[in-house]
Amino acid sequence: MDPDPGAHVVNAVIQARASSTRLPGKVLRPLAGRSVLGWVVRAAASSPGIDDVVVATSTEAEDDAVAEEAARHGALVARGPLDDVLARFAVAIESYPADAVVRLTADCPLLDPALIGQLVTLWRAQPSLDYLSTTLVRTLPRGFDAELVRAGVLAEQVETARGADREHVTSGIYSRPETYSCSGVVVSPPAEDLRVTLDTAADWAVIEGVVAELGDRVGDWREVVAVLRSRPDLAKLNEHVEQKKVAR
Repeated sequence: MDPDPGAHVVNAVIQARASSTRLPGKVLRPLAGRSVLGWVVRAAASSPGIDDVVVATSTEAEDDAVAEEAARHGALVARGPLDDVLARFAVAIESYPADAVVRLTADCPLLDPALIGQLVTLWRAQPSLDYLSTTLVRTLPRGFDAELVRAGVLAEQVETARGADREHVTSGIYSRPETYSCSGVVVSPPAEDLRVTLDTAADWAVIEGVVAELGDRVGDWREVVAVLRSRPDLAKLNEHVEQKKVAR
């Protein structure tokens, strides 16, 4: 919890659903004794400066299990339309008001709380910023993605965004730097060629391999990169996987 009750409230909102075209049920898969979603909730809750952790899932019956799993790990739950992710974020902010939200996805079990905390610290130092992320200039592996959005800006998107921008939540913000003030975190040495997000069976093999090396604990991007650099056989397993593009 934030030690200063008078400070801006920043909640983590994790988007999660059971349906997935490439790997159905992936967020509920067991990984070293807890679900993938459980890993993400733990990382969010461990992040410095985060007040509440909210899982935003759909109102579909198949996502009842996601809502139950989120609550079991201590997260708050918001439910909205399956195919309108931005509307789910609107429900999350309406149910659990905040000055800014950190958007996370439930398919990134190795998320690093220190990176999330950096975004929150930077925004609290300059709360006029509309958007901060670890992906504005990508230097981290896929799987450490975190984005902070000012609540007022997110509310604007809820009213104005169309098409793919509703699915991708923030694409209508970072694609318009002339309108929105954006900033980001970059790391060195860069490792954007690596991938520890969960979309395919090959991704699962890589994540299981990393966890076998590091154990059941919150992610640390440097440790994850070190494992994959020392195990090119492991990193190679999902190097062919392409991330879905934002169709604009």
